[in-house]
This record gives sequence, structure tokens and C-alpha cells, in this order.
Amino acid sequence: MTEIADRLDALEVRIAHQDQTIDELNTTIAAQWRQIDLLIRKLDTIEQQVRSGVHIADPSSELPPPHY
Repeated sequence: MTEIADRLDALEVRIAHQDQTIDELNTTIAAQWRQIDLLIRKLDTIEQQVRSGVHIADPSSELPPPHY
């Protein structure tokens, strides 16, 4: 009977660890989706600026400030 109890305990521990891992993965995925949504909104804003003709400067094409 102790063998069955030991196996059951091992399964319960394993399930507890799996539940914790699933919760951590869910939290990570939710954070990544929030970041993706933010980046999509920023990209949409930039796209709208480009389509409306707003000049977005290319840093490599700008001259350095006079104090350099």
C-alpha cells in the first residue's frame, strides 16, 4: 500500500509543479501580448505619420550639433 501512496504523492508533487509552471508561462505570455499590442499601436502611429507626410528624420543623415 505504501508504494501506491508514494506514487500518488509523487504525482501530486508533479502536478503542483506543472500548475506553477503553467501559471508562470501564462503570466509571461500575457506580458508579451501587452508589449506586442503596445508595439502595434506605436507602429500604426508611425505609419499614419508617414502617410500624412510628417517628416521623420533619419539620424544618420543629420549633421551633428555645432558644439561637436
